[in-house]
This record gives sequence, structure tokens and C-alpha cells, in this order.
Amino acid sequence: MANDFAHRREMEQLEAEALAEHQLSRLNYVLREILPHNSLFNQKLADISLPIDSLEALNQLPYTHKEDLIDSGSPHQLAANRTFPLEHYVRYHRTSGTRGRPLSILDTAEDWKWWINGWQYVLDAAEIDAGDRVMLAFSFGPFIGFWSAHDAVVARGSLVIPGGGMNTVARLDLLRSAKATALFCTPSYALHMAEIAEENQIDVAALEVRRLIVAGEPGGSIPTVRNRIETTWNAPVIDHAGATEVGPWGYSDSQRRGLHVNEAEFLAEFISLKTGQPAGESELAELVLTTLGRIGSPVIRYRTGDLVRPSWSSSGPCRFVMLEGGVLGRSDDMMIIRGVNIFPSSVEKILHGFPEMVEYRLTALKVGEMDTLSVEIEDRLNDPQRVARELALRLGLRVDVRCVPLGSLPRFEGKGRRFVDDREK
Repeated sequence: MANDFAHRREMEQLEAEALAEHQLSRLNYVLREILPHNSLFNQKLADISLPIDSLEALNQLPYTHKEDLIDSGSPHQLAANRTFPLEHYVRYHRTSGTRGRPLSILDTAEDWKWWINGWQYVLDAAEIDAGDRVMLAFSFGPFIGFWSAHDAVVARGSLVIPGGGMNTVARLDLLRSAKATALFCTPSYALHMAEIAEENQIDVAALEVRRLIVAGEPGGSIPTVRNRIETTWNAPVIDHAGATEVGPWGYSDSQRRGLHVNEAEFLAEFISLKTGQPAGESELAELVLTTLGRIGSPVIRYRTGDLVRPSWSSSGPCRFVMLEGGVLGRSDDMMIIRGVNIFPSSVEKILHGFPEMVEYRLTALKVGEMDTLSVEIEDRLNDPQRVARELALRLGLRVDVRCVPLGSLPRFEGKGRRFVDDREK
């Protein structure tokens, strides 16, 4: 686990053929373990014969969508992809409910070890060691958040400082008094902590934090956001990606240009947004993942909805596929405004280029048959027109931008909800 550093580096260096052999072996292991006990996949994969003889045969298996995981007969909203009876499970987590109702996901003790092992790749990238004092600034509620990070850091031998049940000022005081050397939080909460620190005459750049590990939303791999956090905190930012229903699948590449998919524990596929076929180098695509070690709650060819640009030509020490710029947005967030396809992430990327911008909110509305977008900003310059001009220049369309009072927009500890989609209304 934490002490398998050499093995993790060996996995990252596998040639394509050796990696494919490893993945095929793990995939067949998962299928043998879950069939016929897992009712969801026993039904979805009824026509396949085991073992699968090549990864190319994966194309013959059906996709899994989030809707497939909803078990209408479960009184506790438990996911439908459970392999074992309830008494086999020891961990309970729920999806954030950002899109649709929350879904409860369970893990066995062995599955949880798999989560912790996956997190070791993230901690390697962040150079966390036994001498670090790690503060986790999240609520420790049923959302997966940094729960697995907590146990992964414990397994690594670092000192863990839990920050649940506190307001931001209290967390800043704990961060300072405990002399934390690493901070785990969302990108937006890192900026919010700095904002509150400034109001309370606390210089976060002077604290002992030497690393920020961020997750839960895009930002850690977006240069404008990352640079703003790093300048404010005087510490590098390491990005991570995962999901309650999938696991800890992504970690920062050595040059912090994006995220590597942990291909030792996940099979990654990429569906071109243009053609619906397998995507090519740097093509905008939806990420599809298959877990290679989570037996109690597996997913096979899971349509994540995450938009990415895969690259197999990375020149760094890791040969796992790299996603340029990390997770770029969500396929279900796309708007068509006056004939132009727009994703909220495209707008957010432009907004983050204004250092005077404190907070923002995007709202999509339907006027007749047309999508429209309005942007509210907290702007220290109180000049929305300069933002509107930049959006028009970069996106090729006019967007309504207006200023709101400083401090009036919501702040987020967990996953930020800066895009409000009211088109259904």
C-alpha cells in the first residue's frame, strides 16, 4: 500500500502491451468475482462468455449509465450494483446530488483498501511523507469528499488533522496552531479560506503549508485558478479526481498540465463528442471508466459525463494516459446559445483570468426555444463591461454580465455549484 512506492512507479512505466495484459487480467478477475452474484451486471452481461480474450472485446459490452445504478426497489436509495448482501459492507457514502437525487454507494473492507491504495498515487504526486502534518478541510459527512484521503494519509504515516464541524476562521486557526504542512480541500474553498484569512489579518502565504491537494471540482488543472491559489498560499497545487460511484481515478502529472488516469486500477475509454467513436489524441471526449478492483460495487464501462482531452504522447515519467487540463466540464452542461455550443467550464476559464474577480455565478435559462446565459460577478473594480467584452471576444457571442455586492454570492466548502441550470423550469 503506502510502502509500495517502487511497485507504483513500475506500473506507471509499463509498455502499452504489458499494461493491456495487466488490465485484461484484472478485468477478468472482476468479472469472475461479480458474476453471477451482482444482479445488475448479471443482467447487463448475460451474453458474454468468460474469460474475455482481449481488451478489444470490451467494445461488445454495454455502457453503464448513472440511471442504471438507481435501484427503485431500495428504500435507502442504495445503488443497484451491489455484489453482496448488506452485511458484507462497512462503508456508506452518498453522491453529492448535484445532478439528480443523491445515490448511496457501499464498500466492503477490501474495496476500501482498494480506495486507499488508489490514493497513494495522489500522495506520491504531492510528495506527502511521514513527516507531513495534513489538514483535511471538509465536513466528514456522507459525501465521499476526502474520507479515503484521510485513511490513505494515516496509512502513509503522516499526522492527520481533521477539520470537520468548524467554520473557516476556526479552521484557519487550527491550520496555524497545528503547523499543518499540507491542506486538502476544493479549489474554491482554498480561495475562500484565503479571502476569510485576509479579513482576519491572517497571511496564509506565511503559514507552513507547502502543498495543497485539491479535488471535487475543476480548478486544480486550470492554470488561471491554480496560479491564483499558488500565489495566494505560496505553495504548489496538486489536482486529484474521483467519484463516489467510481473511485479515486485521477492524479496530477509531474508537470501539472493535467491528470493521469490511474490505469493500474481503471480501464479508460474516450468517446468523441463529434463522432461518438473512440476519440483521438487531444480530441474533446467523454471519459468512460471500468473499475479493476472494486468488487462490492463495481462499474463496467461507466459513462462518467466528464469532458476531457486524452493524450498518449506525454513525455513525463508516467506512461498512463494524461488528460490535458484535467476535467474540462460535464457533457450534460452543454448549452446552445445562438447556434454556438458553450460549456460552463469555457466561461469559467475566462472569468478566472480576472484577478479582481472574487466570486461568480452562471445561470442558464430557456427563452422560447433558445438557451440564454447570464453571469453575476463580485468584482472589486465594479466593471462588468470589461468582462462582457472579453467573453464576446473569446466565445464569439454576447453574454449578459452584471455586478452584485461583494459577499452576496454563495461560498462552498465542498463541490462548488456556480452553474445554475434553470432551463427545465
